[in-house]
Amino acid sequence: MPGLIAQVQQTGEELGLPYIAAQADLADPHPMADAEDRPYAETTFRWVDPAYHYWRDRKLALQDTFLSAARLVAEPFYYRDGRLSTWRETGLFAHIDCSSIAAYPLLEEAIITPVHQPRGLMGAIVWCAKEAIGVEQVFAENAARMHALAVRVVATHNEARGRPRNATLSPTLTRREVQCLRWAAAGKTDSEIGIILDLSVSTIRFHLRNAAERLGAKGRAQSIQVAAGLGYVGAA
Repeated sequence: MPGLIAQVQQTGEELGLPYIAAQADLADPHPMADAEDRPYAETTFRWVDPAYHYWRDRKLALQDTFLSAARLVAEPFYYRDGRLSTWRETGLFAHIDCSSIAAYPLLEEAIITPVHQPRGLMGAIVWCAKEAIGVEQVFAENAARMHALAVRVVATHNEARGRPRNATLSPTLTRREVQCLRWAAAGKTDSEIGIILDLSVSTIRFHLRNAAERLGAKGRAQSIQVAAGLGYVGAA
C-alpha cells in the first residue's frame, strides 16, 4: 500500500497536479490512513493550503463540491474555469454549484477520479493545481491511467480494512428472490408483491429471508441496499 500511495503523489507531481486529497470510503468520517493509523494527508500528500487540515473535517464529504459530483458519475472528470467536464457530454453536473471552488484563490484546476465499488462503497482521489496547467489536455492524455491507479489504491485500501463487510460472500440470487427484492425496493408490501407475482405472502417472505441470508444482510432495508450495490436491483 505505501508504494501505491507514493505513486499517487508522484503522478500528481509529474502532471502538475501535486496537491492531493484521497478517501477510500466517503461514508467513513475517519481519513484514509496507513497501518499505524497515520493519515496519508499528513505523511504523504500535500494540500493547496497547508494550514487547512481538511481530513479532520467530518462534514467535508457532505459539503465538498468535487465529492458531490463524484457521487454522480463513475468516470474521471476535471475542473476548470468554474465548471466540471468529462470525456462525454453530460447533464449530470448541471446542478453542481462550483461557485465556492471558483472563489477559492488557491485552487485553479483539478482532476477527480471517483471509484465506485460493489455494495455501494465509494471513494475518490482529487488531484489539484494552484495555477492553470492546461488541465483539459492533461486529462485527455492521462485520465485513464489516473483512474486505474485510483481504483487500485481505493480497492487495496478497503480490502485491507475489511471493507465492504461480507465482501467474501459471492451471492447468487434466484430469479424469484430478485423479483421480490425489486418490488420491495419499489416500496411494495409483502401482500402487494404476492398479488403481483401470484404467490402467497408466506412464500414472498421466504424468498426475502433467503435473499437476505445470501447477501449477508440484516432485514429488508439492508437487503435492498446490498442488492442494489451488487446490481440486482436497478436505480430508480
